[in-house]
Amino acid sequence: MSFFTVEPATPRLNRSELAVPGTNPKLFEKAAAAPVDIIFLDLEDAVAPDEKEQARKNIIQGLNEVDWRGKTMSVRINGLDTHYMYRDVVDVVEQAGHKLDLIMIPKVGTAADVYALDMLVTQIQTAKRQPKRIGFELIIETALGMMNIDAIAGASKRNESLSFGVADYSASTKARTTNIGGANPDYAVLTDKDGAGNRAAHWGDMWHYALNRLVVAARANGLRPLDGPFGDFSDAEGYKSSARRAAVLGCEGKWAIHPSQVALANEVFSPAEAELTKARRVIAAMEQAQREGKGAVALDGRLIDIASIRQAEVMVKKAEMIAGQGR
Repeated sequence: MSFFTVEPATPRLNRSELAVPGTNPKLFEKAAAAPVDIIFLDLEDAVAPDEKEQARKNIIQGLNEVDWRGKTMSVRINGLDTHYMYRDVVDVVEQAGHKLDLIMIPKVGTAADVYALDMLVTQIQTAKRQPKRIGFELIIETALGMMNIDAIAGASKRNESLSFGVADYSASTKARTTNIGGANPDYAVLTDKDGAGNRAAHWGDMWHYALNRLVVAARANGLRPLDGPFGDFSDAEGYKSSARRAAVLGCEGKWAIHPSQVALANEVFSPAEAELTKARRVIAAMEQAQREGKGAVALDGRLIDIASIRQAEVMVKKAEMIAGQGR
């Protein structure tokens, strides 16, 4: 291990993150009743310009009056390049900051963007004597943001997670797709011809690099990496496939743009019982090996060592967090 210690962000269960538009307060109670880990009330993409002010009022009222049942609450503000952003932050934090856990910052492009929000939120919380530090969720959804992702990830002690905003990212990079997440048949490799002249096409994941890059930057700074939206909410298997790829890379969770996607995310990002059983056996075997003065031991015909126990401990700890939340 490096002598440099990575400090982890505030630990939160973050398997599923449900988007709820601020324009529709009737959905707030339904979201509160859902088995979701984090709810973000949206002031940005889901809200038309002439509805921004009313959506802000709805969110402030909702944060203060709705019984959110212990959910982690976030608000997605408008971008720093808009004139809505400062009022989003000032009004929401001043009037409902004590009910808010996170602020989601869209289209982060540079570390200075995060610094600016940190300064503003810190001043408001200091003036209002709000003791709870509001964390930041950062969406990487532009080429500029991806280029500066390392500096962005380390720009503030408030930072907690990085999310991959696939739709705006594809627009920013001028990718040839209109999907929001998912696969693309043009991103494929043809095999050589077989003896009969046939060739197979193997689809690839066009978002693999971007998501893997985000995972590395997040983990190197103690943050939670999250996969963003999957647009076709009628395609449950497509959503789960996308979520499984993200989980394999190291993501802790995925957005849900429809309530039906919450259970899918929770399923994919929760350890299976068989995995937990194996993890506990690994921990027990290594504890026995350490008592015997060994640095490694065989289990089921495979070598396990200190790295194995770290992997197992991560899985068991997540299961304990899930059990503690009752979801």
